[in-house]
Amino acid sequence: MTSLADALAAGPVVLDGGLSTELESRGHDVSSALWSARLLRDDPGAIVAAHAAFAAAGAQVATTASYQATVPGFAAAGIDAVEARALITRSVQLARDGFDAAGQAGWVAGSVGPYGAYLADGSEYRGDYVDDVPVAALRQFHRPRLAVLAEAGADVLACETLPAAAEVEALLAELADLGVPAWLSLTAVLDDDGVPRTRRGELLADVLEMTRGVDAVLAVGVNCTDPAVVPAAVAVAAATSGTPVVAYPNSGEVWDAVARGWTGVPGVGDVSGWLAAGARLVGGCCRVRPDDVRAIADAVR
Repeated sequence: MTSLADALAAGPVVLDGGLSTELESRGHDVSSALWSARLLRDDPGAIVAAHAAFAAAGAQVATTASYQATVPGFAAAGIDAVEARALITRSVQLARDGFDAAGQAGWVAGSVGPYGAYLADGSEYRGDYVDDVPVAALRQFHRPRLAVLAEAGADVLACETLPAAAEVEALLAELADLGVPAWLSLTAVLDDDGVPRTRRGELLADVLEMTRGVDAVLAVGVNCTDPAVVPAAVAVAAATSGTPVVAYPNSGEVWDAVARGWTGVPGVGDVSGWLAAGARLVGGCCRVRPDDVRAIADAVR
């Protein structure tokens, strides 16, 4: 296969959807603080099957089950650092096995969730933890997983659902040292004037401007976001970043962190509009199933 960068230069590329959603729909319990990462140890075959379902639906990129897989997170579940690193490494191979099971080829994106995901309290949708966790500590938190995913052979690192500029700053510094291709995607909202902002309230344009000149950055954009936000956010990213734009919103439903459930009406929106606005990596996040990815792939074709 060509590199993902070369593929993006040639045209849009289809991402997968919500891995945890697919696992849950198949009867697996993803309600613990480890979320889908629990299955890296307890049922790796289930992860392969979920990856295969997205690949069969047209996904060209498989995002690993490592969003919530961190060394401290595993430690809290009684898993030591050696096994934690082995499980994060396993997530890359399971994604490749999913493509093989579907008889397809594709790229593997090593998922790197925000610090708030490790907290498992919904704070990735607020970003308030950056008031108490400095950039240096965020760098230290992200460093081991970034290194393990890179060493495991992920084609790209997916630094995703980032809610605040401080975390982007931390990850950019680590990626510059690591030198592995990565995309950075933020979870965003529209303010009262229709201007895209991070969940922390910073202007999305200002935060994405930080990614300019970092050679490791393959693409920037938004994910885990209401589909209604995507066109404006993609337009800002296309005008600001100087890189291809990534967009993979939620289904349109809203996560209630207290009740641990989803509310609202599903629907990813007009994918052709994302493409017209400049998106090149397109797919879905939470609650987006293989049938939704198939529709996205059809829109790309």
